[in-house]
Amino acid sequence: MTAGTVPSVAHRIRRMTGRDHHEDGRTASDLELFFDLTFVVAFSVAGVQVAEYLAEGHYRTAVAGFLFSSFATIWAWINFSWFASAFDTDDWVFRVVTMVQMGGVLVLSLGIAPVFESLDSGDHLDNRVLVLGYVVMRVAMLVQWLRAASQSEQYRRTCLTYAAAILVAQVGWVVVIVLEMSLLPTAIATVVLVGVELAGPFVAERRMPTPWHPHHIAERYGLLAIITLGEGIVGTAVALQSVIAEQGWTVETAVLGLAGVAITFSLWWIYFVVPAGDALEADRSKCFAWGYSHILVFMAIAAVGAGLHVAALYLEHHADIGAEVAVAAVAVPLAVYFVMLTLTYSYLVEFDVLNAALTLAGLVILGVAVAAAAAGMSVVWALVVAAVAPVGIVAVDEAVGTRHRAEALLRLRSG
Repeated sequence: MTAGTVPSVAHRIRRMTGRDHHEDGRTASDLELFFDLTFVVAFSVAGVQVAEYLAEGHYRTAVAGFLFSSFATIWAWINFSWFASAFDTDDWVFRVVTMVQMGGVLVLSLGIAPVFESLDSGDHLDNRVLVLGYVVMRVAMLVQWLRAASQSEQYRRTCLTYAAAILVAQVGWVVVIVLEMSLLPTAIATVVLVGVELAGPFVAERRMPTPWHPHHIAERYGLLAIITLGEGIVGTAVALQSVIAEQGWTVETAVLGLAGVAITFSLWWIYFVVPAGDALEADRSKCFAWGYSHILVFMAIAAVGAGLHVAALYLEHHADIGAEVAVAAVAVPLAVYFVMLTLTYSYLVEFDVLNAALTLAGLVILGVAVAAAAAGMSVVWALVVAAVAPVGIVAVDEAVGTRHRAEALLRLRSG
């Protein structure tokens, strides 16, 4: 560029031929960060719904509604993130199509409450608005894959396979909406279509793997984990408001606040113990098991926040459940989170006896917390016991586990 030349900042159309998966310094773009924020709404709405139905003792509605709505949200995010890692051009077409997807997230969010309400009635599943929002997001992704197929000869077959799987699944979802079937046929159709959705990337990547960036994709997953952890902070704030409304500012209030923040902060700490970027760079074939397993990881994180909200409803005397159920609403997703992160580390890096032992100890402590609540301990103090599990895992790992991990990383990088 000659002196005095003004660099172009216009987002003109660029050919979508695939990015360099060895690109140095690759980080999340501003658009990706903005895109992630729209998912806060979906997680928040789903969290409130599951908390209210759990507090009422409607366990089937809470669990089924949460699984259905959170899967749709997380899967749409996963597809965008892997595509953007491989083909992001940041031109105006890419940006506008991404905006359409963001609109789809908001529509999906509006459809979450009707899903829970219809499941609670027990005769059908009103998923029309939720599926409509999901289809909007997925059709936008179809456009992106077709554009990549038309402009990248190297990845054309892969992109067309992705597009075909998306098209088949979306036609199926639209049929489900139009037919308005009863609950059981809808559930069966949902399982089949979810299978199509999950199989699409697996089949496509076997032809010619897309050029996704391992460290970029690891960062993207970490960012969504952080956003989802925000629900834990919200749940803690709601629980604190409940205690303050009942008892005012007391030592118990401070203890509950500390426990809630400690749980959420520890989950963040534990998540980034896994060196996902280095592991995926060393073996890109591990991407599917790692990426798909995060559906449960993200669900567990969001459910912890919802569980803290359940505890708040219990403390406000707005719940029809026992103290042990209120504590279990936090303990169960914590247990799922511990197990999934341990399995992830074992798969990506290597099996570590210390990690397994810490997870087992954490599960025991969570069980003790639920049992203590059932035996008469207050929910607040039982949550404090539950908080010992993630905090203890962090403390022991920092004291002993970091050396194990450093050695494992050296072995991983050497090869």
